Amino acid sequence: MGKRRARPDVRERFGTAVKFRREELGLTQEDLADKAGIHRTYLSDVERGTRNLSLVNIEKVAAALAVTMAKLFEAVERE
Repeated sequence: MGKRRARPDVRERFGTAVKFRREELGLTQEDLADKAGIHRTYLSDVERGTRNLSLVNIEKVAAALAVTMAKLFEAVERE
């Protein structure tokens, strides 16, 4: 029997949710980073799941994506 793949890390799921919403809005990483007041390379790390964001930055990213933090985390839970 094959080995079951573990669920992706929460950072990866969060990054996927951010990227999906960003693309849904037609924004580039640079556009979103500017709106959120964070550096583009930081946002790139977020989308790849290599950053562990603070609540402050999660709030900034959610606002820039025009969603509540709750809605963003709903997308994380679906991943």
